[in-house]
Amino acid sequence: MLKLSSVAGNSQRLDGGAMFGNVPRALWSQWAEPDDAGRVELACRAFLVEDGERRVLLETGIGAFFEPRLRERYGVMESEHVLLDSLARLGLSDADIDFVVLSHLHFDHAGGLFARHADGEALRLLFPRARFVVGSAAFERARSPHLRDRASFIPELPALLESSGRLSLVTPGEQPPGLPRETFHFRESFGHTVGMLHTTVRGARGVAFFAADLVPGSPWVHLPVSMGYDRYPELLIDEKRSVYEELIADDGHLLFTHDSSVAAARLERSDRGRYAPRAAQADFRGWDLDVSAAPLATSTR
Repeated sequence: MLKLSSVAGNSQRLDGGAMFGNVPRALWSQWAEPDDAGRVELACRAFLVEDGERRVLLETGIGAFFEPRLRERYGVMESEHVLLDSLARLGLSDADIDFVVLSHLHFDHAGGLFARHADGEALRLLFPRARFVVGSAAFERARSPHLRDRASFIPELPALLESSGRLSLVTPGEQPPGLPRETFHFRESFGHTVGMLHTTVRGARGVAFFAADLVPGSPWVHLPVSMGYDRYPELLIDEKRSVYEELIADDGHLLFTHDSSVAAARLERSDRGRYAPRAAQADFRGWDLDVSAAPLATSTR
């Protein structure tokens, strides 16, 4: 058994121009309808892997740790901790998770590690049993961010992860203790942020690659499309191409964290070399990668 489920987290609205970078509004607004403030709706989706011995959560989304003023600034649409509610619908709590793998420590990917905001209370880590897996380079970036992306990090998070005694830092070629290499494979990318850690989950029949912000959703599959938040868009495009070639060879799926309607998709390449998503899947539950090459779409919301 190697089961994979999409798990809804809190959603948010961010500026469409920032999310689609060099793409003109006349085009991106056909992919994601903006509100009156020019913001587009984004999911902050996590994925749960269960193999009978361990439960591994890929990402935690933005969560509900922001105070109301910052929740409004960053367009967080719910005040409750949606990820915890979604886990509860799967019959789980944060205490049932054995590993939390974080691609990087931007707040929209790591904020769900924290309990819901309460006035006068300090930030408190959830997932009391889990080992937190983070790329070494991404962790160092969070500890010493550049001025350009400093606002994307949670200043207290690195110290809280270290003090938990359950932090596993991964360098290229290393395997986190407790995660078997034949099932979980890790690679880094640098176009979006330093050392973003991607997880490939490989079963007997199915393969899934967690794209994180390398490919936030289906509109970003097209190679030239990148975000204004990306550090090195040209490098990111090259990194996407490399991932795509491997996924097409495996007939694998991209897993999307920020796409509000598509959780996973296979890829196709046209005769002209253009990549596009195919066989798009909405949120799904209990896809057994040892049995089936594709999930059955069932809502987890």
